[in-house]
Amino acid sequence: MNLDQILRTEIQRAVSTLFSQSLQDFQVQPTNQEFDGTHTLVCFPLTKISRKSPEETAKLLGEYLVQHSGITERFNVVKGFLNLELKDSVWIEVFQSIHANANFGQLPFHGREIMIEYSSPNTNKPLHLGHLRNNFLGFSVAEIFKANGYKVHRVQIINDRGIHICKSMAAWRLFANGETPESSNMKGDHLVGKYYVVFDKTYKSQVNDLVGKGMAEQEAEKEAPIMKLAVDMLRKWEQKDSDIVALWRTMNSWVYDGFNATYARMGVEFDKLYYESETYLLGKEEVLKGVEKGVFFRKPDGSIWVDLTPDGLDQKVLMRSDGTSVYMTQDIGTAILRFTDFPNIVGQVYTVGNEQEYHFKVLFLILNKLGFEWAKSCFHLSYGMVDLPTGKMKSREGTVVDADELMQEMVNEAERQTRELGKIEGWSEDETRPLFEMIGLGALKFFLLKVDPKKRMLFDPNESIQLQGFTGPFIQYTHARIRAILRKAAQMKISVAAKDLKNLTTLEPAERDALNVLSLFESKVQEAAREYSPAIIANFAFELAKEYNKFYQNIPIFSEDDQVKLRFRVAFSESVADAIKKAMSLLGIAVPDRM
Repeated sequence: MNLDQILRTEIQRAVSTLFSQSLQDFQVQPTNQEFDGTHTLVCFPLTKISRKSPEETAKLLGEYLVQHSGITERFNVVKGFLNLELKDSVWIEVFQSIHANANFGQLPFHGREIMIEYSSPNTNKPLHLGHLRNNFLGFSVAEIFKANGYKVHRVQIINDRGIHICKSMAAWRLFANGETPESSNMKGDHLVGKYYVVFDKTYKSQVNDLVGKGMAEQEAEKEAPIMKLAVDMLRKWEQKDSDIVALWRTMNSWVYDGFNATYARMGVEFDKLYYESETYLLGKEEVLKGVEKGVFFRKPDGSIWVDLTPDGLDQKVLMRSDGTSVYMTQDIGTAILRFTDFPNIVGQVYTVGNEQEYHFKVLFLILNKLGFEWAKSCFHLSYGMVDLPTGKMKSREGTVVDADELMQEMVNEAERQTRELGKIEGWSEDETRPLFEMIGLGALKFFLLKVDPKKRMLFDPNESIQLQGFTGPFIQYTHARIRAILRKAAQMKISVAAKDLKNLTTLEPAERDALNVLSLFESKVQEAAREYSPAIIANFAFELAKEYNKFYQNIPIFSEDDQVKLRFRVAFSESVADAIKKAMSLLGIAVPDRM
């Protein structure tokens, strides 16, 4: 039952009857919580049709809808806003349609495909807090598009080449004495990251020594022995030197093993991996074609540029004078490769921090100038950085918040708080461990996803794991509470079938309020896809849990004598639990049956 569409049709009929005018574009929004009602019609724009004040227009429409629509119980007018209260019979019908639909909140496959890129780390360090927001965001958006009927291809491009990779290699060769993940009992990505930090410290020390001996700082930065070693390694790698390539493959394999363990704990996955070492030369041919077409131009030194000043941007180099490509060139080639690999996708979504907004604006514009129609379907899912109480993260100095450590700390804190509450006495280790994992990681994911992606955010671990407030554990606890109710109902042999709800005629206000939120699930899933925002789902899950708890506190379930109402409340609880579980799964969060 599409309640919004029914209501809009009734409003259009009322306007046509009262004012002899057709109405197409008008705004119906949720009623402000300060006022009675669930749906509000904004009447200010309708005065051109009614030729009356907003208040009088609202009053006339409200009276008509109460008398003639069959769905409106009463109304109130606040200035130019018409707040509508719908009949219980309407809400009961809405609930019956939800309860009967096992796929409520999920649209069927419509044949369209989309690609979503996220993670895309460097292979010189482990994943950190910023990567957590990136991965959780990209994975969640992929789940949201799946729920909207898309076939989703999850990909990442791994930045596995370049001077930053060679820095870790140089430090390892100088200082590791053959250290491996096995010999050090370290995850491979942590071991390689350790030598990235060693490189930076050694490099700074060597630069300072050279400057102290009278060398200019700029020259010292080039002449530092460890930097010269890294640059030499990069040159040899590009020349396919067997020794350097072997070391590169070995150290990257350590990192991939570490990444895979982290991804597994995060609960994210990928359908295809792209590697920069395989794609960095792509795009050069397309750039040369662009010169022939007159889209790009050569400068006297042989470098190739694109002039974007007519588009309000600047000139951008695409190929250096020595014929080497830049990141933009590589991204042009990779984008084309992906549409070749997956010819049915209707677009690509790039989950990348907002510091790259200009880069992607330029990339999409260049692809469009090259004649690729699909360029208009590419989208940069830009997100703000994650800050900490201690300040900005710095990889080279080893001051980042490590993803593995943070996840473990969250699980440890979940265990500490759960044990303090004393609600798991008698549970076995096999029962408690998955619960702590579920709560800790659920708290982390929810906190990072509940904020609009575009906003910069401050991560507060302590706030994120509270059982009260706008948190993942609060919603998880609500789900566990409902599952306990359903277990009790099963023990009491209270079954619910569609026929059991036919005689229900009235609802309590708390039931209407919670049902109103529940009914919004599918529209919120669609809105989340349009906005590329898991925060919309997080807010929905929180509002639903909050309204259900009000219902639970104010309305008896098992002490209700009326069997029809009792069965409805059990069925309603079941539908809320299912919606919470589906909504949280769109965020990549599991919910427990006991907690």
